Parts: sequence; C-alpha cells; structure tokens
Amino acid sequence: MGWMVGPASNSCFSKNASVSVAVLRRFQAPKQDHHQHSSVSFLSVSTKFPHFTQRISHFSSFPISMASLGAPSETLETLSLGVVGANDLMIVGPGVLGRLVAEKWREEHPGCQIVGQTVTSDHHAELIEMGIKPLVKETKLTHKFPYVIFCAPPSRTSDYPGDVREAASNWSGEGSFLFTSSSAPYDCNDNGSCDENSPVVPFGRSPRTDVLLNTEKVVLEAGGCVLRLAGLYISLLICDLSVLNIFGNWILLVYIMIPYNKSKYLDCQYKVDRGAHMYWLKKGTCDIRPDHILNLIHYEDAASLSVVILKKKLQGRIFLGCDNHPLCRQEVMDLVERSGKFSQKFEGFTGTDDPLGKKLNNSKTRSELGWEPKYPSFAQFLGVS
Repeated sequence: MGWMVGPASNSCFSKNASVSVAVLRRFQAPKQDHHQHSSVSFLSVSTKFPHFTQRISHFSSFPISMASLGAPSETLETLSLGVVGANDLMIVGPGVLGRLVAEKWREEHPGCQIVGQTVTSDHHAELIEMGIKPLVKETKLTHKFPYVIFCAPPSRTSDYPGDVREAASNWSGEGSFLFTSSSAPYDCNDNGSCDENSPVVPFGRSPRTDVLLNTEKVVLEAGGCVLRLAGLYISLLICDLSVLNIFGNWILLVYIMIPYNKSKYLDCQYKVDRGAHMYWLKKGTCDIRPDHILNLIHYEDAASLSVVILKKKLQGRIFLGCDNHPLCRQEVMDLVERSGKFSQKFEGFTGTDDPLGKKLNNSKTRSELGWEPKYPSFAQFLGVS
C-alpha cells in the first residue's frame, strides 16, 4: 500500500507543531528516546481539532521516503552541503536542546542551512523532517561554518575535550562558536550564592569537573564562548494525528512532538517529561538530602539564551544560564505534587550527609545580553502559585 503526506499549512500547524514531525507505519507506536530523567505518561484522547479534515484538504501531497517510515537509516542519501551561507549553523549533538536551538535560529534566519552532527544515524530521519541536514561524526566537512554550537553530553565519548576541539575546527572564526557546559564547576557546596565570576573547583578534586573545565579551556582558547547551564527540564507532547480516507486510498498517520504549552489545538496522547523531578518520581524514595539547593532552566530558555549569545558574535566569554529561582529538592517535589500534573507518587528524600548545593544568579548575563527567560521559575512552568 502506498503512503503520501503533505506538509502542514501555516494556518494548521506552524504555531503549534514546532519541534519535530515524523511519519510512522499505521498503528506503530511512536519511538521514544530513553534518556535519563525522562518519563512517558499516557493522556486521555479528546477531539480538539474539529475542522482537521477540512484543513487537511489544503495539503499538497508528496511521497515519503522509507527512512521516514522506519526503514534503516542507511537508506538515506548523502546530503550535499553546497555553499555555506553567512548565517548557516552547525549543531553538534542535535538532541532536545539542539533541536530547539535550530528552531529558534531558523526563526531569526529564514532560509539558512542547519547541519546536525550525530554519533549515530539513528535519528537522522527525524532531523531531515525538521529541516536539519544530518551528518555522522566521521563525516569530513569541506566547508567551515560561521556558527557552531556544541551541545552533546560528555557521557557518549571518552575524549570530550577532543570532540569539542574537532567541532571548533569546523568553525570559520566568523560568527560565533558556543559550548553548552554545566554549572557544576562552580566551587560551592554549602547552599551559598554563586554568579558568573564565582571561583571554580580546583583541578584534581573531581574527575567530572576536570573534564568540563578542560573542555571549556579548549573552547576559550579557540575563541569560543561557554554557557554554563543549570538543570534542564521540559514537557513534550507526542500527538498522533490519524486521518482515514481523506485521499481516497491514502492514509495519513503523523506523530508530532511539541512543547507542552503549544498543544492547545492538537489531540495529544503521550506526555514526555524530562528533568531531575522525573528521576526522583521514578525512584519514589531517594537516599539524598532534601535541603540540597538546585537550580533550573527550561530547555526553551536555554535554547533562546544560546541563540542570543551566538548572534552577539562574542569570543572568549563565559555566561550562566539559570532562572534565578533556586529551590531545595523538597521544594521541587512539593511543587510537583501541588501541580497535580503527575500520576506518580514521590515518597521522599532520606539522605542526611551528602553535600549541599549552590544558589545561582545570572543577573550579569541577563544585563549584558538583554535576555530574560520565558519561564521565570519552575513553579510558574507548573502553574503553581
């Protein structure tokens, strides 16, 4: 049986489906990424799009490749980069954060070329659907890019500084090179205050911070910038839009991953949450202390801050990304419970002697860049006063 699908018209999806679109076989469940601190929950299905069949008649149909239908990604043809433009962007590690950066960058630079470098080709079909040209890490580039952002985690490599050095070699020196790091290097474990200029952990004390600081050193020496991010979180919805007999013998089956706040008009069935709170919910009981202060930033805000830094074309700078509303672990889970948005029940924290945290403040970053978060606090994100 053949398959056809058309791109959504602007009136139908452009303001709602903004992260990714993929086409699946009929009745195939959406493939889930298995990331730490993630959870998938089912939502009840209701009709929120009564005129969908009328709008779909305006689609212009085109054939879908077997790669988009779940065939091995090796069937994808090699993508030609062509000439690199002045606003073209290379994303190393186009996961949730990288894809949001791509979306926001394209809004600022319509018609630009965006390339996503990955370790494997597992998600290349999804990237193509988003308009991102995928490349595996081993691909040798013949052109350098004016804008490069490295947002791959250190967990999938044995040489994180080396990977970042290689990414920097693909930067033309124009535009900007940005590395998304962590706030972990700040040397504070007594719930004290930290900002952009606070001292960092001395080399040799922690293997984790040694890796991050060595990697940041590579970035700064190359003329790039570092964005130290607090704990990331987000809610995504997977929407399954199935339409039968619209094109005669054709069946349309599309699933769309969108930010939770953009689901108003869509019939969504799966909610995917990411963040430390989901890890704790899954565990039920955690042997860590409840009064440890942590800091948060929404994925969308991390992406918008990254784009602002890239556009400024700065070099050799370190910035901090957080919402300026630090919370202790217990406060986070109290907000989760009060929100009523999660079916799991958290039992509690039982630890007493593990280290405390830090209270981050990025007022200097905000003032210099003219940036403010869309989600000022975790409580406001959850809709809890």
